[in-house]
Amino acid sequence: MFTGIVQGQARVVAVDQRPGLSTLVLEFPEDRVQGVEIGASVSINGTCLTVTRQQGNHLYFDAMQETLRLTTLGDLKEDHRVNFERAARIGDEIGGHLLSGHVHTTATVRRVEASENNLTLTFQVPKDWMKYIFAKGYIAVEGASLTIGTVTEDTFNVHLIPETLRVTTFANLAGGDQVNIEIDSQTQTIVDTLARMGYDKPPQR
Repeated sequence: MFTGIVQGQARVVAVDQRPGLSTLVLEFPEDRVQGVEIGASVSINGTCLTVTRQQGNHLYFDAMQETLRLTTLGDLKEDHRVNFERAARIGDEIGGHLLSGHVHTTATVRRVEASENNLTLTFQVPKDWMKYIFAKGYIAVEGASLTIGTVTEDTFNVHLIPETLRVTTFANLAGGDQVNIEIDSQTQTIVDTLARMGYDKPPQR
């Protein structure tokens, strides 16, 4: 499990593409690889990946074809930067909200609005997933736990403070970019349960 509190950025050193599989080699800050073991889980742009090899502060991850299809990891190139978070441990503070690292869908950046002390990003989401997105609710974008701002029929926005921009890759996003989305699991459970009970249907007249 992850907390949605991004711990920093890693740099893509290499991408080894083979049929049905890509191996990502990422360079991490020196102080963020201490105690890493083979088999450890790390969230990379919100996607839970397993460490398969370590060379100093370079960690290796294998991403299967299905993972590449459902996420933005297949678009990564050398020198791209990614958000990372190592798996939470029992007793860790949950500063965001609990995440599984299983990406539900991707969204498109539709608007980037910069002001003096924050940045507002607007994302367009496939309509099938909008039923789980509510103003003031939680959502994970690129592995970061964020509070949802305004919601429309097929978009939502988030407001980012300078510290979030410093730690994450959000400052580099531009219109048309794709991002990974993980829906809040509790919200999804409530919405789906109500739907099974028929409460998602308009009242009959």
